Amino acid sequence: MTPLDILIMAAGKGTRMKSRLPKVLQRLAGRPLLQHVLDQAAHLQARSAIVITGHGAMEVEAATAGAASVSATFNPEFELAFVRQEPQLGTGHAVQQALPQLRTDGTVVVLSGDVPLTQPDTLRALIAASEGVIDDVYDGALALLTVTLPDPTGYGRIVRNAAGAVQAIVEHKDASEAQRAITEVYSGILAVPARLLAPWLGRLTNHNAQGEYYLTDIVALAVADGVPVLAHRISDALQVAGVNSPVQLAELERAYQLRQAHALMEQGVRLADPARFDLRDDPRTGVRGALVCGQDVEIDVGCIFTGRVELGEGVQIGAHCCIANAVIAAGAVIHPYTHIDGEQAGVAVGEGALIGPFARLRPGAQLGRAVHIGNFVEVKNSTLADGAKANHLAYLGDATVGERVNYGAGSITANYDGANKHRTVIEADVHIGSNCVLVAPITIGAGATVGGGSTVTKAVPAGALGVARGKQVHLTNWTRPAKLPKP
Repeated sequence: MTPLDILIMAAGKGTRMKSRLPKVLQRLAGRPLLQHVLDQAAHLQARSAIVITGHGAMEVEAATAGAASVSATFNPEFELAFVRQEPQLGTGHAVQQALPQLRTDGTVVVLSGDVPLTQPDTLRALIAASEGVIDDVYDGALALLTVTLPDPTGYGRIVRNAAGAVQAIVEHKDASEAQRAITEVYSGILAVPARLLAPWLGRLTNHNAQGEYYLTDIVALAVADGVPVLAHRISDALQVAGVNSPVQLAELERAYQLRQAHALMEQGVRLADPARFDLRDDPRTGVRGALVCGQDVEIDVGCIFTGRVELGEGVQIGAHCCIANAVIAAGAVIHPYTHIDGEQAGVAVGEGALIGPFARLRPGAQLGRAVHIGNFVEVKNSTLADGAKANHLAYLGDATVGERVNYGAGSITANYDGANKHRTVIEADVHIGSNCVLVAPITIGAGATVGGGSTVTKAVPAGALGVARGKQVHLTNWTRPAKLPKP
């Protein structure tokens, strides 16, 4: 195979985004736009990617440097490099900056850092056209990715001769009225042998309405040199859609999420409304968005899945749940408005468990079979064995809870002394009354009961009743304070 080198245009300011963050670092499904484009390089098993930066160069380069590891999983010899375009004098000028780092034995693919949804199969077809794989009558060609748009305003038009062969790309500002009527446009994506690209870049001029060096001018140079210029036309405009404003970013987000929703439904997942579904990367942990579902999974509206989430057979997810980095076993029911966030440590929900509504499971929550976690209950770094229940208004942090424990409303584990975290152990069949405080480190023995309203600081033996509260006092003939009369 011919080696493949990717050039990514990422120098633009993105003024219409009205953001301090460089445009290519704006997020789509939790991942920077530029990362989506680098992923395309990975799927193509590219030898290298050269990112051409300009506006916010230091920030873009720092945020992107770690992406090499992703592509290296596809190609261990993958190289990631950066070049800067300062000042920005057009697309041709941008590619000229990368020329010293390009090797002449490969095929060059030019991508845009703000066009995130181009499919790998589309790019493979474009590369095949450039390398002459489709038709061996030529030895390399300039291949352009084009699309027909009902409103081509702002795009370079594909100009063909009477025989239908591509002759040039004319930028919108330089186009005549007749040329502006053309609806086939250049996407900004091309493939070309490096040995052909280098001399054309040296012949570019800036004799145009913007006084810039257009990369698109290499089309006319290729025609003049007798090199075939091929247009690989697609009908899916979403694959070449760029981001220039918050509105366009939101439109692409919904289109991207709808694609993911349809893919899940084709696998058998029941989505109540595919237009109200989100699957995102986790920018905190770097975990890619992935939702793995068993049979007969049902997901209601407005749910957000972040990082890697696994849903077992028959799992039901209620409306407006947020679930990140978690494994939920078969038959579990997650009631509406539940927040599950495993971060690095993960969260596990056992088979047949009932969670929510309005519950919160934090990192390290490990729930056994048929566990009940009810409304406004928070669990952090705690293990609950099979059948344990905390149904109302409670907190379990840094706790080990045994089988069939009943944990009362308003009760908490006081796990933090101001400097260190301590663990609470609640053994099997314990009953914790309402409004209790268990001051860790502490152990409540098997079968014990803690009376409601108790603040327990010492271990409760197995089978015992532990009560720790002030004696109730009655003051007879007591008069409630009254407001003084106004003067």
